[in-house]
Amino acid sequence: MSDGISVSPVSGRAELETFLRLPWQVYDGDPHWVPPLLSDVRAALDPAKHPFHRHAEVQLFLARRADGNGTGGAGSGNRSGGAPVGRIAAVVNRAHNEFHDDALGFVGLFESVDDQAVADALFHAAEGWLLERGMDSVRGPMNLSTNEEICSPGVLVDGWHRPPVIMMAHTPPYYARLFEGAGYRRAKDLHAFWIEGHEAPPRLKRAYDRLTRDGSVRIRPLDMKRFHDEVALIQDIYNSAWERNWGFVPMNPAEIEHMAAQLKPVVNPKLCAIAEVDGAPAGFALGLPDYNMALRHVNGRLFPFGLFKLLWYRRRIDTARTITLGLKPGYRNRGLDAAMITHIYIEGNRSGVWRSECSWILEDNWDMRRGLERMGAVADKTYRIFDKPLT
Repeated sequence: MSDGISVSPVSGRAELETFLRLPWQVYDGDPHWVPPLLSDVRAALDPAKHPFHRHAEVQLFLARRADGNGTGGAGSGNRSGGAPVGRIAAVVNRAHNEFHDDALGFVGLFESVDDQAVADALFHAAEGWLLERGMDSVRGPMNLSTNEEICSPGVLVDGWHRPPVIMMAHTPPYYARLFEGAGYRRAKDLHAFWIEGHEAPPRLKRAYDRLTRDGSVRIRPLDMKRFHDEVALIQDIYNSAWERNWGFVPMNPAEIEHMAAQLKPVVNPKLCAIAEVDGAPAGFALGLPDYNMALRHVNGRLFPFGLFKLLWYRRRIDTARTITLGLKPGYRNRGLDAAMITHIYIEGNRSGVWRSECSWILEDNWDMRRGLERMGAVADKTYRIFDKPLT
């Protein structure tokens, strides 16, 4: 304990609920924060329900102020020595370390009041746990990895002007300062691009028509009647398309099936594009309706009344997130990426969706960044991931 701050591992259902509800305290009064569905986060942290835990260890920590001077809000109280003021998860992802042949630990699900002492105590606890397991460096925030669906990695360092889209993070401006104050340094920035319009730009539509005119290239929507087969196809493309990307970890069948099951209820197949060249799958792009536009009215719970609010507000969704796009090696630089984005643009317009965030994109992925800029997209948000050596 230091500066009246104590940090302890989360133990038991009551402390887990305090951990889950801490964001309501941190973001109280933030008009752009979208409360997560508690049931989804709870399931992602449950080793019996999420396949991530088959190749990973996760330890959750809570920070409390011993004098009780928290900031109030959901989940506060005096259990275990004071009001909760911060949280963190420490993660050993064996799949990552085996693929990259390193000993890199991760921190994630970080939330804290604006107090460096609280952040330092959280980092100290998580880093000590990682050191005990043989890790020699730490990266974060990852929530829980680049393949998980709790929310995107990184802390927001630019772009607090609009709410986050589905599965993207929203953090206070002071989080980067807390990481840097604890000795973390920038590892990589991730960008989100914003594009809108009630019609696809004519230049893109002409290029799309030229590419698909002779039938050798086909851009088609997701076939929900063959959903299992489509998921297997996407897994194959994903693992070959992203293999050399920074931070990449291959998704195993259990993980991608789990993600597919999570996304299936919210997928609009018209916002998904699969590119085929001479009948062979070459790439895919996945767009999702921005359900955050409805979830912000639910306050983290579907029951007893949240489900009705979700069903009511989802009718007003006019925004999508293009969540991922990839091409197999050998099919790049042929205009297929722009064709898939154009397909989503056209089909989105027909479905009442006229704006989209394309996220997230590595800072050094210049092909994707320049391609989006040529389409009229603008850089809209920046997220930062940090590294730190462990001693």
